[in-house]
Amino acid sequence: MQDANKGSAAALDGKGLRIGIVQARFNEDITDALAKACLGELEQLGVVADDIDRMSVPGALEVPIALQAMAERKRYHALIALGCIIRGETYHFELVANESGAGVSRVALDHRIPVANAILTTENLDQALARQTDKGRDAARVAVEMARLLGSATRP
Repeated sequence: MQDANKGSAAALDGKGLRIGIVQARFNEDITDALAKACLGELEQLGVVADDIDRMSVPGALEVPIALQAMAERKRYHALIALGCIIRGETYHFELVANESGAGVSRVALDHRIPVANAILTTENLDQALARQTDKGRDAARVAVEMARLLGSATRP
């Protein structure tokens, strides 16, 4: 995996934030690793386990509607989408990748809530394995940073 320059952010503080996570079960070994890394990073950032709600859905296409249901509750400062789409032999990869990504963005914009998108879209399993930990941690950091940046810490 090519190293990315992610820039630097001020010290992140997740204390007092409520976070909702939607995890797709398709490619579950990968999404479980994403979730483990994400939860570990949220804890490191000060988010209390009792302030994290998780929802499991069949696949990436179901993630946006579950995020929407969470956003409508107005209980969360930020949401996180976890999933893994690996290219196969048909056009289905593009359909699922494009539609799930657009749906995640739509929830964020329609509900004015930060949504960290960690739905991996990879060419093969090796690429997914190489990204599962970093992207899980990144999602946690994005959620906390954007919740603070947008002032949604006053949301619930």
